[in-house]
Amino acid sequence: MKILVPTDGSTSALRAVKYAASIADNGSITLISVHDDTGLKHLKKHFSLDTVSDYLREKSEMEIKSSCNALKRLNSTYNVIIRIGHITDEIIKESNTGKYDLIVMGSKGRSIVNDFLIGSVAQRVLATTNIPLTFIK
Repeated sequence: MKILVPTDGSTSALRAVKYAASIADNGSITLISVHDDTGLKHLKKHFSLDTVSDYLREKSEMEIKSSCNALKRLNSTYNVIIRIGHITDEIIKESNTGKYDLIVMGSKGRSIVNDFLIGSVAQRVLATTNIPLTFIK
């Protein structure tokens, strides 16, 4: 089984990582971390695109660290993908090109805006993907 796990460092995402490890058997887990740079337009006026990209990559690496550590402790095989762009679009793009069997993601992430039942990224992935999706609280 090939599982994609979007992760953002949130508690919900870490639970999704652990759940994916529990069902992966001998399959593979791919962690994906995406940061949207749209809100950083003002920074791009003062800093180079490379500087902004490096900053977002470092943020992703820090946020994904707990997920990597959990998978190491569970002796799970995993890959890491870090992207910059629209979060939902990048998750869907990877899920389609990577030919995953399942997406496992936390129902709430790091977003400041809290939706009533599930997070806005989770809602958009659910509405967009054709791949089976499991939400973890």
